[in-house]
Amino acid sequence: MSTQPPSSTDIAAVCRELSDRVHAFREDIHAHPELSFQEFRTTDQIVAALEAEGLEPVRMEGTGAYVDLGTGPFALGLRGDIDALPVLEETGLPYASRTEGRAHACGHDIHTSVMFGTALALARLDRLSPLPARVRVIFQPAEEKIPGGAKRVVASGVLDGVPAVLACHCDPRIDVGQVGTRIGAITSAADTIRIELTGRGGHTSRPQLTEDLVQALSFLAANVPAVLARRIDARSGVSVVWGQISAGSAPNQIPSHGVLAGTMRCLDAEAWEASGDLLDMVVRQLATPFDVDVSLDHVRGVPPVVNAEQQTLLIEEAARAQLGSQAVVLTPQSMGGEDFAWMTKEVSGSMFRLGTRTPGGETYDLHRGDYTPDPRALDIGIEVMTAAALRAAFTASAGQ
Repeated sequence: MSTQPPSSTDIAAVCRELSDRVHAFREDIHAHPELSFQEFRTTDQIVAALEAEGLEPVRMEGTGAYVDLGTGPFALGLRGDIDALPVLEETGLPYASRTEGRAHACGHDIHTSVMFGTALALARLDRLSPLPARVRVIFQPAEEKIPGGAKRVVASGVLDGVPAVLACHCDPRIDVGQVGTRIGAITSAADTIRIELTGRGGHTSRPQLTEDLVQALSFLAANVPAVLARRIDARSGVSVVWGQISAGSAPNQIPSHGVLAGTMRCLDAEAWEASGDLLDMVVRQLATPFDVDVSLDHVRGVPPVVNAEQQTLLIEEAARAQLGSQAVVLTPQSMGGEDFAWMTKEVSGSMFRLGTRTPGGETYDLHRGDYTPDPRALDIGIEVMTAAALRAAFTASAGQ
């Protein structure tokens, strides 16, 4: 048995041979987007495609699947998320969504297909030179649904015995052919907040006789972020931003019901843990002078994804070996949330940003109906993931 992983040339050659097959798979997934925990067809397609290649995938309860490559102890897990968004697709692609109001506007079809292609590449390379340790490729449901399908995957034992895990996420700000890495936190914690206020309502000429809900909502909208900014270390990056405020139907009527909703994001895991109770207390204290009834629905979401140094260096070495010395760029910490964080809380791991911008082309944003990643990113992702998995497997074997 070889004690060295296949060369970068061998990896690139196998990935090229699989390219048409994987792109066709991706286009099918893209055309049939499914929302969180509803990815039944997607799971069926993943399982059928892996079985057609002679692999033995395992279905998870509900949706999602995983497949093991190689033998012996685990060296690594690879994770791709498979769900879509309730967004109207506006790309005009020939394989655009066939389901009205649903689209892969966050690139999860790319993530799924990267993992599918990586599984096929590892299987073929395993036949050429047997993998000395196991790699588990995980197709995870419901990343878009707080607190995320990753939490359920971890609870089901899919990571049991897996010492480390990698993931990628499309990034429309990075050119195709490059990957973005960062040691430490790469995403933020993200919660959702919904505040409902109720009172008796009344006439705007006599606000003293009722509870002024609009004034109360406005006061909370302005002051909850301000108070938190003085109660939590500014270096933790706590940010409360409102996306919805609604109350009333007439200019001379004080309404009896109103809603304020938004998100709280935090760059630091410890501050996020502490900010939960503090937020709830601040909301209720600020509402007290208005004598309104307060209903607060604060859904704790996900902590930050914290990239471990060892796995981040593994990704960087693999990317440079396959793509060249200029392939790796430093990426800033995002204020977005990612449920891969539940996996990196369980085991050591790292997520990298997969460049999807056509050089000189438009810079999109995620969750946009017209988001059109450069399809070459798929081939790049497979090469990097395959190379990283092989390095981890042969390193684990050498250490036994």
